Amino acid sequence: MRLLFASSNSHKLEEVRAILGPLGVDVVGLDSMKSTPPEPVEDGATFEANARIKAIAYAKYAGQHCLADDSGPEVDGLRGAPGVHPARYAGAGPNRAERDAANNAKLLNQLKHVPLERRTARFVCAMCLADPQGRVLHETRGTFPGLITDSPAGINGFGYDPLLYLPETCCTSAQLDPMQKNARSHRGQAARAMAAWLQAHRRHFGV
Repeated sequence: MRLLFASSNSHKLEEVRAILGPLGVDVVGLDSMKSTPPEPVEDGATFEANARIKAIAYAKYAGQHCLADDSGPEVDGLRGAPGVHPARYAGAGPNRAERDAANNAKLLNQLKHVPLERRTARFVCAMCLADPQGRVLHETRGTFPGLITDSPAGINGFGYDPLLYLPETCCTSAQLDPMQKNARSHRGQAARAMAAWLQAHRRHFGV
């Protein structure tokens, strides 16, 4: 099965491929398309709504099955922010690395007077699979709980990974190697749940 993953983020693509690839699913990103599809407006109030918007729009445009995700951190001390707009939390930037750094700096600044034990948070990932006609086939969700640190640590991962401290491993998400992270993360959970659904319906997809 060839499955379009509605993202140009190479890190996300690698994480999803690691889980769906062994099932015989050929996961390709938006860069595999001959023309650049119009980017849908992600104006949903929830991660699920935005994942659905992307999956439906790109599936219709490409005329093939499409998997989309929407993810971000929810910080309890900030009433769930950054929430559904994590990439633009600190505004636009010239590239992903600079945007990530600015977003991390803003989050730390907003939490600078909050003690560690009150910095409970979680990364959330919602996934949606749509068919070529834009019909939603299945949706999944994963969460990755932890605490927001007072300074970034680790060089693996991307986005807010250097800030999510995991008490059970005594390190941040960015200090886990890719296999360890995928085994625990919000995206790994959502992708494994999607993989289980695909296996249960494999006769319809040739998986």
